[in-house]
Amino acid sequence: MVSPVMSVPRYGENTLSDLLPAVLGAVTGNDVAPSLDLAGVRRVCVLLIDGLGAQQLAARAEHAPMLSSMSGETWTSTFPSTTATSLASLGTGRPPGQHGIVGYLTAVEGYDRPMNPLHWRLHGQAGGRSGKDGQAGGRSGKDGQAGGRSGKGSSDLLSTLVPEEFQPHPTVFERASAAGIAVTRVAPSYQRESGLTRAVLRGGDFAASVSAGDLVARTLSALNRGDRSVVYSYWSELDLTGHVRGPSSDAWSHELRQVDSMVEAVVSRLPPDAALVVTADHGMVDVEERVDVDTTPALSLDVTMIAGEPRARHVFARPGAAADVAQRWRETLGTDYSVVDRDEAIGRGWFGPVRPAVARTIGDVLTLARGSGAVVRSGAEPNQSALLGHHGSLTDAETRVPLLIARS
Repeated sequence: MVSPVMSVPRYGENTLSDLLPAVLGAVTGNDVAPSLDLAGVRRVCVLLIDGLGAQQLAARAEHAPMLSSMSGETWTSTFPSTTATSLASLGTGRPPGQHGIVGYLTAVEGYDRPMNPLHWRLHGQAGGRSGKDGQAGGRSGKDGQAGGRSGKGSSDLLSTLVPEEFQPHPTVFERASAAGIAVTRVAPSYQRESGLTRAVLRGGDFAASVSAGDLVARTLSALNRGDRSVVYSYWSELDLTGHVRGPSSDAWSHELRQVDSMVEAVVSRLPPDAALVVTADHGMVDVEERVDVDTTPALSLDVTMIAGEPRARHVFARPGAAADVAQRWRETLGTDYSVVDRDEAIGRGWFGPVRPAVARTIGDVLTLARGSGAVVRSGAEPNQSALLGHHGSLTDAETRVPLLIARS
């Protein structure tokens, strides 16, 4: 069962936006966060396992003896609890209301459809990679159908919505490089110059990894660079397995064993004065009930655009119709969902402090799944609608992530 507990991230206190600044402070010796066992380290790798929720790990501890033996605690992801938003907060050290990536599909001023930050293209455009977030088949990732604004793809959006201008503040990696620290990002090659990387994960060197063993080797090599080093390594296959087979599946447990083996290989070879920090961008739930916007007329009435994802929707309304849209969504979805307006979501601190430009890209109405449901779009998002595992909402199962540390 999905926990009904809803937890608002406490930005500034053990969320993903606080992690890399704390790591940088420890490596430079300027500021060691008391909650992290990093005093005296000169080399740190943050290994982010996409989709490794704290609740899911605790429930499958027997499949992860290495992870279960590491010291640590539970931190929180961002809102929404989704990869693009969490990685943006990790890389920039800023909450979503500051960096501007506020969902899996994010509204962008001047465009009549939302952007997919993972592929840096407008929703509905062709292009992209069919691996990460392309879990249910389809032509190019989660619902990257042909068509879109002028029929243009991600390369065109990179020139019209320049990532470094979309998010101009220095990333933590850039700050670390400027401080003379050897910075390396270890991830699949498609992320090297992606729009998301350029916007929120830029800085230092990039080492492409092609497998679990290669990630281990590249991570260890990067840790040994220079007098001080910061490494960010990323692994996506657990999230992929959870989306396609469900986070309660045997397949997920078997993939967790592979992750645990990878972590053990890094820990056993850590150089002196080094630490490995293992965390995640979000957890995941098995979806049992679906409400389909595309076959439920009441959910489309007076709606101009829908962004976000099935468990955390941004709904944009025609001028003057937001209150009516919110009421119809409440009546249709019932008590298993929280439906609030933009001002209430901002006031509750879901996005942290919000810049005015970012506020305008948050939905007039936001809908969060509280139980095991999801608001899907079988016509507009057929691939995503078919997935078994989802995330995005504020339940503990989705927002609580492990923060585990091993030292040499």
